[in-house]
Amino acid sequence: MRLQASQLAAHLEKGLKPCYALVGDEPLALKESLDLLRSSLKQKGYSERQAFICDRYFDWKQIQTFAQSQSLFSSLRILELSIPNGKPGVEGWPVLAQIARDGLPDTVCIVMMPELDWRETKATAYQQFEQDSVFIPLLEVPPEQLPTWIAQRMAANQQSTDTDTLKFLAQQVEGNLLAAHQEIEKLALMFPAGVIDGQAIRAAVLNVSRFDENQLSEAIFNGDIARTSRMLNGLQEEGVAAIAVMNPLIWTLRPVLKVKQAEAQGMSQQTALAQAKLFGDRQQLAKRALSRYTLRQLQAALLKLADIDKMVKGILQGDPWLELDRLSIGLARIAARQSRTR
Repeated sequence: MRLQASQLAAHLEKGLKPCYALVGDEPLALKESLDLLRSSLKQKGYSERQAFICDRYFDWKQIQTFAQSQSLFSSLRILELSIPNGKPGVEGWPVLAQIARDGLPDTVCIVMMPELDWRETKATAYQQFEQDSVFIPLLEVPPEQLPTWIAQRMAANQQSTDTDTLKFLAQQVEGNLLAAHQEIEKLALMFPAGVIDGQAIRAAVLNVSRFDENQLSEAIFNGDIARTSRMLNGLQEEGVAAIAVMNPLIWTLRPVLKVKQAEAQGMSQQTALAQAKLFGDRQQLAKRALSRYTLRQLQAALLKLADIDKMVKGILQGDPWLELDRLSIGLARIAARQSRTR
């Protein structure tokens, strides 16, 4: 059965299905759908989670081994299967179809993959998988609908603004829903509930921080540990909010991850860079990151930034600045190590 991401919460209130498929390239929809599934399953007693990254070398027999093994901590388990290239192949599709049809004992399976190549959708096992799973396409919001989407998100925070400002916000994020979400959450932190003046929003968005948003990323990707540390310390001492430092890093890493995933699927780097709309200086910065970080490292970095975002909002315990410092220095060290080996 197919569901829109916006229908998932209502579906989960009615009960659970054996398999959920989150399919698409929209990172905010993936993050929110995955968070919602994990939270709902945890409330229902699914406290143990096993995750596999199913790349081209993945042995699908591991799923059978998992199904036959006994849980160490809980009788109810979550199995998460991330398929970065979107190609389970002739071995994987039948396994996924069987999970969707019959389920695994005391387990809910969550399958995550990017938008599928049309050739993959021709497989009979794929069609069975789509039919029997709860299949959720993660769709981007069309540009003409983005101002309305932003207005709805602001309304959830009991905030609103005028139509021209909504269009301005939509233009600033250039269709990037994750960036739009971060801006909306920043407004929620900066302004009280009610109608927000358009000029105040413009000032807040345009003055994201008192430094060029690329400078920190450049220091990190160059492996300049000392400069990265100095920048972070200086920004914190100036009173810059952690979210103002975190957002540009997210906006830099997200398209790099998209390019890395496209390369894993066989696309040329130049074509992937063009599709991600990375040109000029941004393309050079992205190429540096692509040469120094693995797909798994980029995914882990964005997941950590998502956790830091929760710390900023008070959803997760922790010090956002401390974690931001650890992540940035860690990435700079990886880049430094890679640059020495080349």
